[in-house]
Amino acid sequence: MIDPRPYSKLGRFDNEWLNARYHFSFSGFHDPKRMGQGPLIVWNNDRIRAGTGFDPHPHRDMEIITYVMKGAISHQDNIGNKGRTGAGQIQVMSAGTGIVHAEHNLEGEETELFQIWIAPDKQGVKPRWETLDFPTSERNGKLLPLASGRKGDDKAIPLYQDAAVYAATLEPGESVEHVMGKDRQAYLVLAKGSAEINGTKLGPRDGAAVSDEEALTIKAGEQTEIVLVDVPAGPAWRG
Repeated sequence: MIDPRPYSKLGRFDNEWLNARYHFSFSGFHDPKRMGQGPLIVWNNDRIRAGTGFDPHPHRDMEIITYVMKGAISHQDNIGNKGRTGAGQIQVMSAGTGIVHAEHNLEGEETELFQIWIAPDKQGVKPRWETLDFPTSERNGKLLPLASGRKGDDKAIPLYQDAAVYAATLEPGESVEHVMGKDRQAYLVLAKGSAEINGTKLGPRDGAAVSDEEALTIKAGEQTEIVLVDVPAGPAWRG
């Protein structure tokens, strides 16, 4: 089943520095039908104005993935990590036993990113942070694992969960397939462009929840950038 989630119907939060759209229930937005996809519990589309950002705040026992689409985000935490993640890169933070971090847009332009949270299958790990650059050429015409806890994804940033975050860039009319199986489910969002997912049409920033599908065929209608998270089948995680 492909359940489309149009960008125009997502949960929303807007203030003087942040425009956020929520694919799942988050903060002040609650929809009992959108509580997550198995261990995937947060997918936010954040637009952060220049010179602003998220001040220091704590997390624990959560895998937090940031996929930057435009601009850059600068990270700093209480265990000594400091770095900048730009468009075309991702960062992964395993909150583990506890971490306090800040994420700021220190650029001269707006930053846009996906913030993705995955509940770990192992709690109480040592907190960590990592960022990697994955050239866009490596994801042309194929889904490239960027962060993964699955066997065989050795080049991806590791996750404490049997899950994987993929990205692909497709040219108009180009297709890519993703084999899932009955024990898996997924959520995907078009970072840009348009595509058909097993015949279901999606536009820019639209999402789709996927369940009970053996495989996905994703066909681009124009130049399209896709982010897909594959997780174990099952009900939405409850912490």
